[in-house]
Amino acid sequence: MPAKEKDGLAVIVVGLDGSTPAKNASAWAAGMARREKARLVLVYVEPLLAPGGWAGVGAETAGETTVSIMVEMRLDAARYLDPVGVKWSVVHHRGDPARGLEAIAAEFEADCVVVGRSRAGGGKLGSVPKTLIADAKRPVVVVP
Repeated sequence: MPAKEKDGLAVIVVGLDGSTPAKNASAWAAGMARREKARLVLVYVEPLLAPGGWAGVGAETAGETTVSIMVEMRLDAARYLDPVGVKWSVVHHRGDPARGLEAIAAEFEADCVVVGRSRAGGGKLGSVPKTLIADAKRPVVVVP
């Protein structure tokens, strides 16, 4: 990708997993992308299941679920982002969510990563935001 041509944010990566905090994060990121005239990269990181976990779900069913999630993400992006002029991309990645978000952010040369706050019990940050913050290569915004 070419060097940045503008001051401010050019690319914002946001992690989505269907949770309420992730939806809040995507709304915050979309508003920021609109104000900054930045590209918004919506990322679904599909966690890898151990083969033993396939028995209950089935590999084919898990794949169908991922396709369904990606279709819904694209439809929602078109519905909410196109009318306000936000440029967007939807990306699917498989693996560890924190490492996947960072890998996509590096690929798109993102200026920041936005995630929802996940709870690990006792009010502590969940593992994805905690890992992103600990290993940050760029600013990380955690939205409640």
